[in-house]
Amino acid sequence: MYRKIFILLMGVMQLTWVAAQVKMFTPGKLWPDNNGVHINAHGGGFLYFNETYYWFGEHKIEGKKGNSAQVGVHCYSSKDLYNWKDEGIALAVSNDSTSDIAKGCILERPKVVYNKKTGKFVMWFHLELLGKGYSAARAGVAVSDHVTGPYTFLKSYRPNAGKMPYYNDVTTSSDKVNCDHPANKSDHFFCRDLPGGQMARDMTVFVDDDGKAYHIFSSEENFTLQLAELTDDYTGHTGKFIRIYIGHQTEAPALFKRNGKYYLIGSGCTGWAPNTARWFTADSIWGQWIYKGNPCIGPGADTTFGGQSTYVLPVAGKKDAYIFIADRWMPNNAIDGRYFWLPIEFKDDEVEIRWKDSWKLDVFKK
Repeated sequence: MYRKIFILLMGVMQLTWVAAQVKMFTPGKLWPDNNGVHINAHGGGFLYFNETYYWFGEHKIEGKKGNSAQVGVHCYSSKDLYNWKDEGIALAVSNDSTSDIAKGCILERPKVVYNKKTGKFVMWFHLELLGKGYSAARAGVAVSDHVTGPYTFLKSYRPNAGKMPYYNDVTTSSDKVNCDHPANKSDHFFCRDLPGGQMARDMTVFVDDDGKAYHIFSSEENFTLQLAELTDDYTGHTGKFIRIYIGHQTEAPALFKRNGKYYLIGSGCTGWAPNTARWFTADSIWGQWIYKGNPCIGPGADTTFGGQSTYVLPVAGKKDAYIFIADRWMPNNAIDGRYFWLPIEFKDDEVEIRWKDSWKLDVFKK
C-alpha cells in the first residue's frame, strides 16, 4: 500500500516538474529535466555549440553499483542554462566484457570539445577497466559527427609514454625530474610509469583561443596534475606536457581563461568525501602555475560547500560571467548525486566563490 502511494506521489511530482519551467539555480536541490526527471549527468562537462549548451555526464543508477558505468554518458541540451532537454545516451558502454568500455567499468568525468578542422566532436574521459579497480588509470577517447552522438569509442591508454616534461624559462629546479635519483614520491611514480605512460584519472579538456586543446589530469597516484597538449585532431597526445603542484594530491581539475590569464580550480584527494578547494593561475598555459589557496568564502568553504569541482562554464554573451560547477556525491546511492552551480566573483584577478541558496544569471553584467 505505502509503495503504491509513494509511486503515485512521485508521478504527481514529475508531472508538476514537467509543467513548470525552471527560472533560477537552486544549488544542491533536485534539478528536473524536460521529462520531470532529475538530471543524470554527474562529473559533467559542457560544450556551447550553435547557440546551445550541451551537458555531458556520467549516467548513474541506484545504489553503490551506480558508481560504476552501467549505462554510459548522458547528454542534455539547453538554450538558457536553467531548463535542460534529455538528449539520451551519447556514449553507451559495451556488452562485450573484453571491451575497454565494458559495462561495469569505471567511466568518469566525460568532457566534449568540437574540432573546427575535422568537424568532429571529441569526448575524453577517465577510464578504469572492468574488474581492475582504479589500477588502469587510463584516458579514453571517442568521436562523433553529431554533438549529441552516438559517439564511437576509439581507444584508451596512458598518455605520453617515454616522454619527459616540457621545461620553459620559468621552470624551477624543484620542478625538474631526475629519474636516476627521484627527489620525492611523485617523482618516483612519474619515473615508474615513464615507459608505459602516465596515469590519467580525474580530468578535464580545455580548448584555447588559438584552437589548441589540452588534457589536464590527475597523475602519479594523484600526487600531481599533468597538463598535456593534444594533437591537432584532439584524439591523441603530442608528447608535450608539464607537471603542476607536484606532490600535493590534486584532483577534479577545471580550467578556464579570463582576460588572457589562465585559471585552474581543483580539490584535494579524500575519496568521495568533500575537502577544501584550491585554485591556481598562470600567464601562460605552460606555467608557471601559482597556487593561490581556497577560492571558497563563508560557511562551508573548508569543504567546498560539500561538493567537488568538475567544470567552469563561461556564459555566452555576458562579460566576466563564469559558473563554478560542482558535484555533491552520494556514493551509497549514486543516482541521488546533486549538482551545485555558483557564480564566480572576481576581485581584480582573484577568484572568490560564495554559497547561494538560489540565484539567477542576472548577477552577471551584460
